[in-house]
Formats: sequence, structure tokens, C-alpha cells
Amino acid sequence: MLSEIFAGAGLLLGGFGMWRRRRRTMALGLVPAAIAFVVLAGTLTAWGVSLPRVVDWSTHFADGWAGWLQAALRLTLGVVFFGAAAALAVVTFTALTLIIGEPFYERIHRETEEVLGPPLPNGSVSLWRAVVSGVGFVLRGIGVALVVAVLGFIPVVGGALAAVVGVALTGSLLARELMARAFDAREFDDARRAQLIAAGRWRVLGFGIATQLCFLIPLGAVVTMPAAVAGATMLSRELIDRRPAP
Repeated sequence: MLSEIFAGAGLLLGGFGMWRRRRRTMALGLVPAAIAFVVLAGTLTAWGVSLPRVVDWSTHFADGWAGWLQAALRLTLGVVFFGAAAALAVVTFTALTLIIGEPFYERIHRETEEVLGPPLPNGSVSLWRAVVSGVGFVLRGIGVALVVAVLGFIPVVGGALAAVVGVALTGSLLARELMARAFDAREFDDARRAQLIAAGRWRVLGFGIATQLCFLIPLGAVVTMPAAVAGATMLSRELIDRRPAP
């Protein structure tokens, strides 16, 4: 299991290796990521600034409690609210970036496939398909944010548990969404995709967690996004090559 997780994380490094082979194409992938980052960073900052007022408003029922209990409740609620928003922001960033940069990331995908060699896919991803996929991705991200929020209220271990589960769940969603382009290009149906992902679940998780952790670094999402698209293409090829077509 651990070897598969580390192997998945290593594929993100393989994605960064595409900078040596296709520097110009990878550089183009920074543009939509930067645009989405500015939009989401501004939104998340505004949420953080308004968070104390939101927490105070939502905890009026505790005004009569002892001072330390009020402080503990409001601190916990603030952490939960911000953690859930951060998890949702990562998902929204990915969806928005892929939609804005569809032509750029399609090119990164194609050139990564060429580096990997045949068999090369013949299909392509339409902008409408990318939008529909992005909306579904955000909706699933909202579900993850709700799970993170609920776990955060567990006494003592809630904060740490919410962080670990949030990274794992969001990472898994990221990996699946990033691999969707390669599967779409081969016109794989949902059953085939599920079969491939299930066969390499730990490798997929390792790739997703590594990507998610890089996204949490300041400006890391912008730098990582082109490499994540390339790495996801490599991951999808590994899963396909490991399991013959039915």
C-alpha cells in the first residue's frame, strides 16, 4: 500500500519533469492557474476577514457561558469554517482553472501522451464537457467540505481528523478529475474508469494527496497545476497499461 502511495506521489514529480521536455507548453499552463488563483485567493481572504463576525453571529447562544468555554467554542467553529472553505476552494480552483485553460491543458495532455509514446488517444474533450465535469466536481467538493466541517466538531481529535480526512478526500477527487481528460480522450465509459481507478486506488490516492499538499503552499497551486495535468496523464497511462482492456 505505502509503495503504491509513494509511487503515485512520484508521478507528480514526473509531471514536473515535463518542464525539461515541453517548457513553452507548460509555461502556458501557468496563465489560467494564475487567473483562478487570484479570484479564489481574494474570495478566501474576504471569508477569513469576515469570519470573526460570522462566528460571533452564529454563537449568540453561548453568550452566557464561561469565558473560556465561549473562546473554545468560537475558536473551534472558526477553524472548522475556514478549513471547510479551504477544502472547497481547492476543488473550485481546480475546476475553474481547467475550464479557463481548456486549450492549454489539452495541449499539455497531448504532448505528455506523445512523450509516453503509443498507443495515443484519438478523442478530444469539448469545452461543454469540461464545464459539466467541473460543476459536478465542485458539487462533490461541497460534500467533502461538509464532511470536514462535521468532523471538526469532534472533541479533542476533531481538528486533526478533519485535516487528514479533508486532504485525503480532496486529493482523491483531484486525482480523478485530473485523469478525466485522458479517459475522455479514449472514450472510456464510467464502468471502465471505475474499474481502472479501483485497481490502482492507492496510487491514485498518493498522486492526489501530493497534489493537494502542493496546492496548499502559497502560490503552489499555480506552479503545480501544469505538472498535475501532465502527472495525471502519466497516472492514467500506468493504470491502463497495468490492466488490459476487457
